[in-house]
Amino acid sequence: MVGGGEKAADYSLPVSSILVAGESVEKLFLWGHSACVLDNGSNKSVMVFGGFGGIGRHARRNDCFLLDPFSGKLKATDVEGAPSPRLGHTASLVGDLVFIIGGRADPSSILNDVWVLDTANMEWKRIQCTGSVFSSRHRHSAAVVGSNIYVYGGLNNNDTILSSLHVFNTGNLQWKEVLGDGERPCARHSHSMLAYGSKIFVFGGYNGERALGDLYSFDVQTCMWKLEKTAGRSPHARFSHSMFVYKDFLGVIGGCPVGQHFQELALLDLQSHTWKQVTLDYIGKELLVRTTANVVGDDLVIIGGGAACYAFGTKFSKPFKVNLLPLVPLGDKLMPTEKNVNFRVSHAENAEALTQSPVMNFEAEKHQLVSYNWVLQLEKKYAKMGKDILKNFGWLDLGRKVYTKEDGLHICFPITEKFSAMFLEKHDQDVDMFEEGNNTFVCEPFTGGGILLNEVSCSTALNFLKKCGATNLANEVGEVRKSSKSPFQTMNESIALLIKQKDLAETLLEQLPNRWERLGDIVVLPATSFKDPLWDSISKELWPIVAKSLNTRRVARQGRVASTGTRDSTLEILVGDNGWVDHRENGILYSFDATKCMFSWGNLSEKLRMGNLECKDEVIVDLFAGIGYFTLPFLVRAKAKLVYACEWNPHAVEALRRNLEVNSVSDRCIVLEGDNRMTAPKGIANRVCLGLLPTSEGSWATAVRALRSEGGILHVHGNVKDSQESLWTAHVVKSIDEIARFEGHCWEVSIEHVERVKWYAPHIRHLVADVRCSSF
Repeated sequence: MVGGGEKAADYSLPVSSILVAGESVEKLFLWGHSACVLDNGSNKSVMVFGGFGGIGRHARRNDCFLLDPFSGKLKATDVEGAPSPRLGHTASLVGDLVFIIGGRADPSSILNDVWVLDTANMEWKRIQCTGSVFSSRHRHSAAVVGSNIYVYGGLNNNDTILSSLHVFNTGNLQWKEVLGDGERPCARHSHSMLAYGSKIFVFGGYNGERALGDLYSFDVQTCMWKLEKTAGRSPHARFSHSMFVYKDFLGVIGGCPVGQHFQELALLDLQSHTWKQVTLDYIGKELLVRTTANVVGDDLVIIGGGAACYAFGTKFSKPFKVNLLPLVPLGDKLMPTEKNVNFRVSHAENAEALTQSPVMNFEAEKHQLVSYNWVLQLEKKYAKMGKDILKNFGWLDLGRKVYTKEDGLHICFPITEKFSAMFLEKHDQDVDMFEEGNNTFVCEPFTGGGILLNEVSCSTALNFLKKCGATNLANEVGEVRKSSKSPFQTMNESIALLIKQKDLAETLLEQLPNRWERLGDIVVLPATSFKDPLWDSISKELWPIVAKSLNTRRVARQGRVASTGTRDSTLEILVGDNGWVDHRENGILYSFDATKCMFSWGNLSEKLRMGNLECKDEVIVDLFAGIGYFTLPFLVRAKAKLVYACEWNPHAVEALRRNLEVNSVSDRCIVLEGDNRMTAPKGIANRVCLGLLPTSEGSWATAVRALRSEGGILHVHGNVKDSQESLWTAHVVKSIDEIARFEGHCWEVSIEHVERVKWYAPHIRHLVADVRCSSF
């Protein structure tokens, strides 16, 4: 507990890394992204959208990921029609809907669009808004109160710093500018904002001249701004930081400048309005600039952050968690401060009720293992409402599972012993009608309309449950949940036990992988894992344990791509019957036998770049088509008129033909099997792709011959030492120019763009040179 009068250095909070599994952790190497917490009932996940960074070439993203902060599982959401890539936007959760507002698409394109993601159906939709003019902006902030989203400040197209406050009504999709009275904050960007009850708090930011350290509040009921007066040592002035609420604490973490508060968490007790500084026992190397901070249970989940600097290059931070439980006495965990609960009750019989969660989260500890053997029974039509009430007040026992009664008409919610006693104690209370503050609440449920309760007490919520027919049942035992473990922890413990049983050296555990990839439903282990021959002696018991730990039916181990010209895969299936997989990427389905065809995860950004080209009227020649790595993005995304796909590996050709069919583009592709130097067409291409590593130089002459007489574009791939990039591009231009002249073309050959796709090896980059060949 952080008490009054103590020094900040006397307190620290435990911090732990999040071991990411499933997708690569590098996909969370972002800054300027957004994040919000989704609750699907059984667990919570953090949804991450957009930002700058990611795997391969660092760029603005429109990827959407779900991270389970307890298991570490990272999952990419397969949702088409997403907003354009951006950073500096906001994401706000209202019910099951996530609203993305504004952001920056590129230095000259600042956005004011509003997109909504329906998390129930995982569908994106751009919203047509009405009402007041909402100007384009990025580096603004947003906070949710009820069904309204409040947006303040930011930068517009002309780098003008804004001071306007707008409210977006998610019900009628209207913008409205709110002027407000009182002490208004100055214009700012890169600040933070959050809601607590009926108030919105704004802290810090940058005003164009200096970092700010002031704290303002805005009361949405009175429309009054106020410069907050606080006690204790205030946080250092900062911008590009994060802010959060945990119970009755407002927290500020990270930001610029980084030197003064690198390992410090500033906490404001919202009851006493006193600041305290707490030291974090970790974050030795993390750069908490433009991160996201979300409270999940009793943990603060930090994702992303970093910066680009001439001195040390580009820096990204790994995700981690801060345990906040020591901030609050143990006895206060189960009962919230009543005046801070604010939610909406919907009266439609089968509609989703309580769409707005309370501002404060009073969830009981996730890892609770004790079952109190009490359940609250509700009719199915009241289940959603009842569950939200129980969760909001900390009455739901998260250590046990919700279950349906045999009649199918009632749902049983495991409840805490404390709540059960309170429920029985007030059993005889009259609940037909009662008053709460200035609001009169008539319990004639589900006759239409809705009532917003600004100051709902525990007593009000309890009586509402009783009016809905809630019944407290004893001696009902639900299944106790196990504490969450990461897949790596589960695998490590299980294999450690196996090694002990087989009397093998514990040092073998050092060869366990702490990261892996997924191809469809196959988990692919790195080639460096389980290398010792001793593993072969226990393989019969070992691989099923690995598969179970990673929650998969098929496991494989990666080998090096074969040195044969056909680039055969050396993937070894360890658990499972065959290697055929379906892998979806950027909305495109790739089907192939992973034991016979290689697949490169690192080329994701380049495939996306090719898919974003405008190729509607173009004929394209792909000289190294493989299973369709670039052929499919050209056809599916870039809408190419026709693609000639050259490939000489028969296994890849088999997969390519299948992929053209399943993606419904076979009518616009001609597959040419064999050596491209013999099969490639001549004089017809607007564009030629040469996607071969370490070098495609052997086919440069073939590519030149494939172009039309008036020229076109070559996408030349190659592995290049980072110190020789300029020499390589000069060599490409000179060689292509010489080949073109030898073929009788009078072209001007120039480098239009060089794409740095990824690091292939230390100091070796995978580059793609876009070479334009133009007639004089």
